Amino acid sequence: MIIQRFKKTVLTTAVCLSFALSTVTSAQDANVNATWDDLLESAKGQQVYFNAWGGGEQINSYIQWVANTVEEKYGVSLTHVKIGDIAEVVSQLQAAKAVGRDSDGNVDLMWVNGENFAAMKNGGLTWGAFARALPNTKYVKDTPSIKFDFSVPVDGLESPWGGAQLVFIYDTEYLKQPPASALALLEHVKAGGRFAYPAPPDFHGTTFIKQLLIELSEQSTALASPVEQADFEAVTAPLWAYLDQLHPLLWGNGESWPASAAATMQLLDDAELDIALSFNPNEASAAVKNGQLPETVRTYVFENGTIGNTHFVTIPYNAKAKAGAMIVANFLLSADAQARKANTEFWGDPTILDVSKLPAEDQARFEALDAGPWALPLGAGKTLAEPHASWAAALEQAWLERYAN
Repeated sequence: MIIQRFKKTVLTTAVCLSFALSTVTSAQDANVNATWDDLLESAKGQQVYFNAWGGGEQINSYIQWVANTVEEKYGVSLTHVKIGDIAEVVSQLQAAKAVGRDSDGNVDLMWVNGENFAAMKNGGLTWGAFARALPNTKYVKDTPSIKFDFSVPVDGLESPWGGAQLVFIYDTEYLKQPPASALALLEHVKAGGRFAYPAPPDFHGTTFIKQLLIELSEQSTALASPVEQADFEAVTAPLWAYLDQLHPLLWGNGESWPASAAATMQLLDDAELDIALSFNPNEASAAVKNGQLPETVRTYVFENGTIGNTHFVTIPYNAKAKAGAMIVANFLLSADAQARKANTEFWGDPTILDVSKLPAEDQARFEALDAGPWALPLGAGKTLAEPHASWAAALEQAWLERYAN
């Protein structure tokens, strides 16, 4: 998810590095004529604190593998600071900015989503267009969700890390024909079907109600613009009418909610729900391989598509180890790191690389990956654009006012 704005013309790597490195504030400053080799040398021995969600065992293990690898390859020490909600880190940065703490910050790299990136960009909390200077950027896909994060221009201020899409997971042993739209889901629940979603502001819960809003609103085109430019009540009225019908029929009767998307998968495994939520098209495969779900599960999306986006990493304006953070961000874009991350044995997070741009031996690594029948089939289902970042907070607040106990 700015004070600093940069020209949108494509710069050469050398020029980008000169700009980026001229503003490094660590103890190992690079000069304005630095090359990537100079940056590698400057980063040696730096300690990079990577603030990222710590609620997933596979993700934590993957980040530890990254830490081990960058230490061995580049001499950069990476520490995963496990966070429950990255918005808390954004608040800390806002407080630091307010008191003028412009250097020696304790956050060097962050895993962010669109809503938090928008807050950082608007508050001048990002460092600069570092992503344009990363050598591995040349392998990244050229897609709208990489150029715009929740409709907010990225402008090189964050580097893509992985792809995501809202998906539904069901067990074919109990559900033969899953509902293929929001209205079909409501009919399924009215007929006795079992469903639940996490309460906003949980990320998956908020994403689910955004999905419903896109499908149900007669003014869905307004979602691409800031929420203050729309008639919020008129745009969202069909959503609240839908949820008023849905909630009393849910697991928990609209009075209690699953703690997370992972909790919906546990309830699916316990045969208490027919459908679970995820924002990873391959998550069911990883869950089956880890014994968390039965082999009878399958993944699907609604017939008219579901929300998808790209998640990123960014460097805060006052990071202490900017050079080291750039080295880590570039490694996260490498074929080695992306292929491992896409492997459901380790994580199963879809790659943001254009595999056709890679050398033949690296292409073969991706082609060899097999998520099995449990993942969303490649090319299945349209990906819908996220609403503008400002809609998330407005929807969460309205939801809490209506339905929080």
